[in-house]
Amino acid sequence: MREYSVPATFEVAADENLVAAVYTNARVAPGSVGVRRRDAAKQWHDMTYAEFAKEVTDVARGLIASGVKPGDRVALLSHTRYEWTLFDYAILAVGGITVPIYETSSADQISWILSDSGAVGIIVENAGHMERLDQVKAALGSLPQVWQIDAGVVDELKAKGAEVPEDQVHERRSAVGADDLATLIYTSGTTGRPKGCELTHRNLLSEIKSVATILPTLLQEGGSVLLFLPLAHVFGKVIQCGAVYKRTVIGHTPDIAELVDDLQSFKPTFLLAVPRVFEKVYNAARQKAHDEGKGKIFDTATDVAIAWSRAQDSGGPSLGLRLKHALFDKLVYAKLRAVTGGRVVAAVSGSAPLGERLGHYFRGIGLPVLEGYGLTETSAGVTVNTLDAQRVGSVGRPVPGHAVRIADDGEILLKGPIVFRGYWNNEAATKEAFTDDWFHSGDIGELDDAGFLYITGRKKELIVTAGGKNVAPAVLEDRLRSHVIISQAMVVGDNKPFIGAVITIDQEALPRFLRNAGRPEDTPLAELVDDPLLRAEVQKAVDDANSQVSRAEQIREFRILPVDFTEEGGEMTPSMKVKRAVVAKKYAEAIESIYAKPKK
Repeated sequence: MREYSVPATFEVAADENLVAAVYTNARVAPGSVGVRRRDAAKQWHDMTYAEFAKEVTDVARGLIASGVKPGDRVALLSHTRYEWTLFDYAILAVGGITVPIYETSSADQISWILSDSGAVGIIVENAGHMERLDQVKAALGSLPQVWQIDAGVVDELKAKGAEVPEDQVHERRSAVGADDLATLIYTSGTTGRPKGCELTHRNLLSEIKSVATILPTLLQEGGSVLLFLPLAHVFGKVIQCGAVYKRTVIGHTPDIAELVDDLQSFKPTFLLAVPRVFEKVYNAARQKAHDEGKGKIFDTATDVAIAWSRAQDSGGPSLGLRLKHALFDKLVYAKLRAVTGGRVVAAVSGSAPLGERLGHYFRGIGLPVLEGYGLTETSAGVTVNTLDAQRVGSVGRPVPGHAVRIADDGEILLKGPIVFRGYWNNEAATKEAFTDDWFHSGDIGELDDAGFLYITGRKKELIVTAGGKNVAPAVLEDRLRSHVIISQAMVVGDNKPFIGAVITIDQEALPRFLRNAGRPEDTPLAELVDDPLLRAEVQKAVDDANSQVSRAEQIREFRILPVDFTEEGGEMTPSMKVKRAVVAKKYAEAIESIYAKPKK
């Protein structure tokens, strides 16, 4: 058993709450820009802290007039947009509890969350969501109050609350304490029905204060962040709340397809994203360079960036390496940084491992990606790398006031004020999740001598081959996904004689691959699953992944699937995790074919 803890550098008073920051900002910096909103013409417009506080108050008055009481749960189903943030704080301002729902959730998922949480109302974004609610009503027999953003609910609530005195809002928000429930966030449900995680104001304030202490150049007054990850996910929500708390300007963009354009016009000082975003950025840049005949320069620049980054951890780069790095900074790296707007100091990544090679690459080009680790149950990050203390490949050290322990079986145990208080309406699951105040993460990992945590797999996902070899699939899967042609991969082999994998193809990268191979770009993927050229390309990725593990852990055979894993298809969670049980059942025939012939 190994343990590492970091002393607390903050306190959360009993009467503190998240919404207080909105009104503190309006009092201390009323004319400062707090939010930048994009209009239909894609132009950004500034909103001051005073204006934002007024909007929160006016919408909160409308919620009071609609009958929302302190302690009531109000669901919020929407893309990432300004109104998500507005309603989140308005719900908190009336003493309510926000229940985020992913905007891609099915009617069945919405039904479960509404019924389990006992929500008194739901705010949805558009007509498509309203249609889903019709199915929910058919299943539940009734619905709570429904408000639609695109139907003008903001103005509707402002008008409805016009007769409610502002003092009622201030009385309610002032009555909320640190240990009151702030939000009920449901887990992704990779292994069954989603469970509601009870996160208090103290949980989220502890997260914000601890992270702000160790990442002062990111969450700071005058900085800015463009939110594009789902705010229904704890990672996005806590960054939103942290930005408001530290007076960091926020903007929103709901469409990932427009992300590059929005980054270049918004010019954020820091990013938050998941590894798949960084993988796609690198793969797209590399493919573009090769298509334009500049592949050799790009690949050499990549090698130099990685070598330069690695040298930071071993005495520093040599003179020759520094000169090469300076040259490529002008020729290549500066252009890559410009894609993000040119002002990004660093990015924070979570949800899954980025991979050591890409971690060194991004640090080497001057865009360090600080990986962290956490769960919904830990209010987002419980460990994180920092600009002053980064070990690429790790997920960093515990944030101040928290501890990590590695149990005898390798499971990661967590402790501290960001750890949630329990699962909603599920006392049995809550009891099972804790041992002597230590939360069982379900993940397995290692701690080095300096307290840096390395994730090696998920306890429930460990594969045990017929020969008794324990294999953590994450190492192989993360490496496979870093290849430009691959979108997703799932390693299989439980109780089987060897390790195999089912692999999906990146639909954006496929046309380029076909063009370079002299094949029609519109060739259906279903016709290519057994194509020798495509299999040879995937085999390169498999060989590269296999180089990271022992022979007994290596992938011996794989199958290319004719479709990608998607959230709509049920194979992916909203936070981009593969639902292994769903994939295993849906593609059982392909998986069984891997073992149809014995492999030597």
